[in-house]
Amino acid sequence: MFGAVALGAALLLVPSGAAVAQSVRVLGYVANNGGGVSVFDTATNAVTNTLIDSNGGSPYGVDVAFDGARGYVTNVRDDTLTVVDTPTNTVDAAVPVGDGPAGVVVSPSGGHVYVSNYVAGTVSVVDAATLTTTETIPVGANADGVAMAPNGKRLYVAHDVVGPGTVSVVDTTTNAKVADIPTGNTPTAVAVTPNGAKLVVVNKFSNNVAVVDTASNAVIGTIPVSFIPHGVAISPDGARAYVTNSENHTLSVVDIGALTHVTQIPVGSRPINVALTPDGSKAYVTNFNSGTLSVVDTSTLSVVGSVPVGVNPVGIAVHHVPPAPTGLVAGDAQLQVRLLGLGFTLRGLDATLTESHTGKPVAGKLVSFRTVKGHPLCTATTNSAGVAQCNANVPLLVGLATLLMGYTASHAGDTTHGPSAAHGPIVLL
Repeated sequence: MFGAVALGAALLLVPSGAAVAQSVRVLGYVANNGGGVSVFDTATNAVTNTLIDSNGGSPYGVDVAFDGARGYVTNVRDDTLTVVDTPTNTVDAAVPVGDGPAGVVVSPSGGHVYVSNYVAGTVSVVDAATLTTTETIPVGANADGVAMAPNGKRLYVAHDVVGPGTVSVVDTTTNAKVADIPTGNTPTAVAVTPNGAKLVVVNKFSNNVAVVDTASNAVIGTIPVSFIPHGVAISPDGARAYVTNSENHTLSVVDIGALTHVTQIPVGSRPINVALTPDGSKAYVTNFNSGTLSVVDTSTLSVVGSVPVGVNPVGIAVHHVPPAPTGLVAGDAQLQVRLLGLGFTLRGLDATLTESHTGKPVAGKLVSFRTVKGHPLCTATTNSAGVAQCNANVPLLVGLATLLMGYTASHAGDTTHGPSAAHGPIVLL
């Protein structure tokens, strides 16, 4: 049973509601069925971190909240949802959900997380503020891949049941199932176009995808792909869907509007899921048997790289991730008047930089020290304890009165850690 669960969940990328500067990180999160979540930087295609939740066994689906600040991973054997603070890549909580959690999707507002429970045949509704399951929605057997309409009003749940299969439609205002859409043999993954007009359903044992008109909940066409398709992702413009063919070791590209198959791209062994970068330029495919990601250039429709990850990768999400908020604490500085009216010496200008979420010191960051009126004093780089410290010789024209008003320490911020500032006193010796 768990083998079936571990190969069925769809991974859905939740787009940001606002434009994001190019300097913001785009990170990928890979749930390895053999344990742990691999974090990789799409700029370098290198794994930068591996997250382990001691309470999370056999990680499965992965998703990231709409603003990139939270990651959610279903743990199929432990019946929990792991919550990750993505700016710091730390595990915050393990939320109990239903039996055999598989798919996961976040509401556009980020306020709720919906988890399909494969064994229980339900959907758990998790409040993102309290990190508790507030409601359980019966949907039917083998609840697997999930997707949400861009307006957040409809949730779609695929049922990984052998034979003629359906996708359930849930009204998220009432948290009740309102329809079942017959789509094909053993639907396992679903994705919604960015405009919400169409739903793409992967029918695992029909070897095709069905395209559903969401206004009428009717299938408007099917597109043949290849042997045992599993995962699906849709391009940001809604024109194409990318479908993994697990037993043909390929990625199919289909034209949603024309209902045609465009091409097949050879990838790794037993591809399960796929996610696109926010700009749609690259697709990342999890290869279950290879323990790798295939990196696909969506303009040339060719594999341009391979990234080693963990054992048996399944779920994947790629998203903009904001810098981690930081805090600065400034210490006391000592002021000495230099002889013969040559000016002043400030000793012991210092500030400690920490992550606001974890309280951990932040090393290797530049801190600038200035007077309260903006005159530059000195700069220093934080050490392993997060402390930056320097001394400064100050011209007489700056003025004693200005110096006795104290100083300002500031970190400008970068892609990994956000800006912060603090005021420190200056004491006359």
